[in-house]
Amino acid sequence: MNARPTTQGVYLRFFMHENRRHAGVLLYDWLLAEAKKLGLAGGTAFRSIAGYGRHGVTHEAHFLELAGHETIRVDFVVTREAAEKMLARVREEKLQLFYAILPAEFGTLGGGDSR
Repeated sequence: MNARPTTQGVYLRFFMHENRRHAGVLLYDWLLAEAKKLGLAGGTAFRSIAGYGRHGVTHEAHFLELAGHETIRVDFVVTREAAEKMLARVREEKLQLFYAILPAEFGTLGGGDSR
């Protein structure tokens, strides 16, 4: 097994409604594009199945329900410095956006390209 060094960093998560927009594009697309511009190695957007927020309103995904009210979570596993760059970018845009930062250890397992 190839032992590769691990990195200590953070898990940066943003939460928003799926129909929320910024600068004319869906906010989760904007976050991913800005992170790429800042050099963050990768990010992923996830759609929720069910949940509730600080206002206590429960949201559930149903097949026939109109889109737009589900929560989207955008995740980045990055160094603390990269997370700070991303948060600074969001602050520059004066976005009101809930986020969470969790400690993370990350790295790569295995040897060659698995494609």
